[in-house]
Amino acid sequence: MPHVKTIATLLAKPGKAGELEALLFGMAPHCRTEPGNLRWDVWRDQAKADRYILDELYVDNASVAAHRETPHYKNYLSKIPDLAERSAFVLDPALVANKNG
Repeated sequence: MPHVKTIATLLAKPGKAGELEALLFGMAPHCRTEPGNLRWDVWRDQAKADRYILDELYVDNASVAAHRETPHYKNYLSKIPDLAERSAFVLDPALVANKNG
């Protein structure tokens, strides 16, 4: 089975960047220890400091589904509407190579 990548873009609402960052940074240790999670990283846009990208990689769709049932994910979903504009994408590999190939 191919891995599944999830990418979410989050643009903080005015005055909410600090709260958004705290929420995302607080989730990282929980998400990274989930079974089936291979990566869970937070990136900040160099051109727009209040835009964050979540870059997640899971072993399969079942791992993504399990992630969405966790208390920390449900807490995130409940808070995001007040903190940011969100777009999320769940991706299958089309042409992915490691650094050696």
